[in-house]
Amino acid sequence: MGIFGSVTALAVVVGPVLGGAITQGLAWQWIFWLNVPIALITIPLALRRLGESYGPRAPLDLPGVVLGTGAALGLVWGLVRGSSAGWTSPEVAGALAAGAVLTGAFIWWELRARAPMLPMRLFAIRGFSAGNAVVFLMNASITGAVFFMAQFLQVGLGQDPLGAGLRLLPWGVAPLLIAPRAGKLADRIGERPLVLSGLLLVAAGFAWIAAIAAPGLAYPAMLAPMVISSAGIALVLPAVTKAVVGSVPHGDIGKASGSFSMMRQLGGAFGVAILAAVFAAAGGYTSAAAFSAGFAPAIAAATVLALAGALAGLALPGQPRQPRQAQDAPAERAATTLQARTAGAVPAGR
Repeated sequence: MGIFGSVTALAVVVGPVLGGAITQGLAWQWIFWLNVPIALITIPLALRRLGESYGPRAPLDLPGVVLGTGAALGLVWGLVRGSSAGWTSPEVAGALAAGAVLTGAFIWWELRARAPMLPMRLFAIRGFSAGNAVVFLMNASITGAVFFMAQFLQVGLGQDPLGAGLRLLPWGVAPLLIAPRAGKLADRIGERPLVLSGLLLVAAGFAWIAAIAAPGLAYPAMLAPMVISSAGIALVLPAVTKAVVGSVPHGDIGKASGSFSMMRQLGGAFGVAILAAVFAAAGGYTSAAAFSAGFAPAIAAATVLALAGALAGLALPGQPRQPRQAQDAPAERAATTLQARTAGAVPAGR
């Protein structure tokens, strides 16, 4: 998980720079064309290098798929359109209401389905339920902050797109270096200490940025809080991923991974919507001063979301679990002994 997090951080480092270069040198529409050669290269690599794996055979939960997709669509649509169309507009209110109703219907169905897409019993597992809450709030905080930080560098500090992308590089360096070590540390001390300390670092870095944000702010003043918050991300990501995926039975790993990814995406949409609403209430795009007036409270809202994630992290199990192989070893030995006894190779008294 730590290595996975560091590779993800590498994309965070490269993405804004490449996106800024394309936006400035060509046009913003070309960022979508960039995905075409990436996909053409990745598809044969996946076919050649990734071994296929399967979970337990079960029928596809089509009603769950339909209800879950509709719920996510309604909620994300309402959150994304809230600031521009108005939170009380029929479009936004209707989408959010439909999303809420479909969410309730999805839960109702999953509790009764013979082969549910997302078994509700998983939420009785502390690592799964608390970890999903953590990643939702963490992604809400981080995605919203990154969304506005890139704009602050351009509107508030006068940077071009490429310059803004280059100045976001410190946010990806710390996870690239720290995440693999954080993953190894999670195996030793458990996930909860890393999640709590990491989210407190994220909150401290964002609070620092909110306190100093002003038009014409010298960029070096932003380096320390950016590094602090990115170090916190590096601690949290592998630990919370391990908490969710590692806490469920082996046959539910695919479902746990899917729910974890869904909560990350929903959290990102929620965070951008919340920070955009806070920004719109206090500032605007008419000038650097107007943008800074809204940027500071928006980043303060990201701080609150990070602190809420830390509170959710308190519910994570406190003791590190044995690796799955170690957990399975006694059962495997028992099965081997039973087979040997059946064959007459081991006396029953042993």
